[in-house]
Amino acid sequence: MSGLDGIAVSFRLNGEERSLMAAADRRLIDVLRDDMVLTGAKEGCGVGRCGACTVLLDGEPANACLLMLWQFEGRDVVTPEGLDAETDAAILREALAAENAFQCGYCAPGFVMALLSLLRRNPDANEADIRAGLEGNICRCTGYHSILRGARAAAEALRPARAGDHP
Repeated sequence: MSGLDGIAVSFRLNGEERSLMAAADRRLIDVLRDDMVLTGAKEGCGVGRCGACTVLLDGEPANACLLMLWQFEGRDVVTPEGLDAETDAAILREALAAENAFQCGYCAPGFVMALLSLLRRNPDANEADIRAGLEGNICRCTGYHSILRGARAAAEALRPARAGDHP
């Protein structure tokens, strides 16, 4: 059996240890959606340009459509579903909803993943930081103004929460 026929991988998915056997060239987006029935990450373009499939890989945003099975051995993968119990994610989602940031919502999970990673790394993110952090995400419905307003509101709301975490 060649490496492309099947390999075993172990990784952490949304906080749980997982193992599976599949073709090494199988994409993470397909494993998540087809095998794990986690449909929060969406396939948009399939070539890493739209950000709809964004997940957090070891805490950093990554396009699940570009990651092959062999690349997530021993890694930590968080999907949009993995954020459901996280307070900072709830604050971000509420801020985006308050600004009516999305129309159809297809791109929303990818934007949330990218913004959450940015705000965790840089709680003092300004508009330029937010724009740079969202460069890999495309929304075909809005003019981005509502997304940016929601992101700024989330950054403001998260600052006091973060200040309480750090003495």
